Amino acid sequence: MNAASDPLVLPHLEATEAAGAALAALAALDQPNIVFLEGDLGAGKTTWVRGLLHRLGHAGAVRSPTYTLVEPYRLADREVLHFDLYRLGDPEELEYLGVREAFGGEGLWLVEWPERGAGWLPAPDLVVRLAHRTAGEEGRELRLEGPLAEAYRQALRDQGVAS
Repeated sequence: MNAASDPLVLPHLEATEAAGAALAALAALDQPNIVFLEGDLGAGKTTWVRGLLHRLGHAGAVRSPTYTLVEPYRLADREVLHFDLYRLGDPEELEYLGVREAFGGEGLWLVEWPERGAGWLPAPDLVVRLAHRTAGEEGRELRLEGPLAEAYRQALRDQGVAS
C-alpha cells in the first residue's frame, strides 16, 4: 500500500471535526472544488463537514441535509453547497433540483453519498473516506484520494490532527 492510500487514524470525534477544519488551510480551496465524502452511516461525514464549515467562518449549526438533499452556506468569500444524496432515488433527480446550473460557479461542493449521483456528478478534487476502526479500537480511519489528497494529508500532519 502506498502512502497516499494508507489510512490516517482519527482517535475520537473531535479529531474527525478537526480533520475537516484542516482542509480550510489549503490554498487550493480558493478555487471551485468538489469533495466526495464516503463512508457508512455514522462514519463521521457530517462531523467532518461541520469542522470545515466552522473553520471557514460559519457560526451556526451544521446538519446533514438528508431530507433536503442540499444545504447552501454563504460565507464571506465563497458559497459552500453540502449535499447528502443518501435518499436520492436516481441521479437525474439532481437535474430537478437545478443543481447543474451551479457547476462551473465559484464555490465548494461537499457531497455525501456521491455514488448515488454516479454518472451525473463531475470528478472530485478530493475523496475523503471515513470508516469505523476495527472492533475494539476507538475512532475512525481516514483515507484520501484525488488531486488534493497529498496536500491535504500534509495539512493534517502539520496540524497534528491524524497519525
